[in-house]
Amino acid sequence: MHVLILGGTTEARALAGLLHGRVRVTSSLAGRVASPRLPAGEVRIGGFGGPEGLAAWVREQAVDAVIDATHPFAERISFNAARAAATAHVPLLALRRPGWVPVDGDDWRSAASLEEAARTLDGLGDRVFLTTGRMGLAAFAACPQWFLVRSVDAPDTPMPPRTEILLDRGPFTLDGERELLARHRIDVVVTKDSGGAATAPKLTAAREAGLPVVVVRRPPVPEGVPKAATPEEAAAWVATR
Repeated sequence: MHVLILGGTTEARALAGLLHGRVRVTSSLAGRVASPRLPAGEVRIGGFGGPEGLAAWVREQAVDAVIDATHPFAERISFNAARAAATAHVPLLALRRPGWVPVDGDDWRSAASLEEAARTLDGLGDRVFLTTGRMGLAAFAACPQWFLVRSVDAPDTPMPPRTEILLDRGPFTLDGERELLARHRIDVVVTKDSGGAATAPKLTAAREAGLPVVVVRRPPVPEGVPKAATPEEAAAWVATR
């Protein structure tokens, strides 16, 4: 059996580790991170050329099942995967870590997009901790606030005119996030609802400091695609193919 795993997420790597040695596993990484953490099994890096190219690759490589374990905000590849799997007539599963849920004391402001998040910042403070990744900064390019932008690799331009770049990779600790918010005198945090534990400590640190958090809602999984919340659930799904 040949399983194609799309994505370089923590869950994708964990799933590849669970399946390696039991089935043939190929993990496909987008290539947007300069030095990715490689999973077990075979690895390919780069795009497929849209849903048609992905469907052709699935046929050529005799893939029996596809698992979309991309980042929850990688909307384009998720819809491409759904179209490709339907075209190639192979089963598709979306592996999605659960989203974050606010608790007592949180001051969250929901936004449907990065552009809406930028508009939501008005009146929330002048110093922003922006943790939405290196792509999409153009949505904040016209904002007058000062931004601390944290990303794994150097971000693309355009970006806000008042910006400090912090290159770092999670997981992050609660003590580290507390210190970062205090040292940079942060007034508001902006994040995507990526879920998971690796970057969640910033939410606890913001709650303790009484800071508002603008949370960009994740896009939906394509209609009709079944979902798993953990690598173990996804591995169990593979075992039934």
